[in-house]
Amino acid sequence: MIYELRVYHCLPGRLPALLKRFETITLGIWERHGIRQAGFWTTLVGPSNQTLTYLLAWESLAERETKWNAFATDPEWLAKRAETEADGQIVSSLSNEFLVPTKFSSVQ
Repeated sequence: MIYELRVYHCLPGRLPALLKRFETITLGIWERHGIRQAGFWTTLVGPSNQTLTYLLAWESLAERETKWNAFATDPEWLAKRAETEADGQIVSSLSNEFLVPTKFSSVQ
């Protein structure tokens, strides 16, 4: 199992819109595509409280490529993303990393 760590940095005041989009739209589309989330976090203490961090669980990079590409080009996702950004951009930047658990990790 590998994990993808994704960090979204929102424009000021736009984190609630991103959280709502994940809760009401994105997660349902991910489920249809077989994308498994391993957790979501907002920042309590850190450089910015306008950040969403989450983990996705993948069997392999090949699985990630297939499923993420299908999601990224899904017509419903593209339409809903455009709707949620009708009043302005939400995310200013994002980063991602692929992590492999150590043999002593409680998460495998």
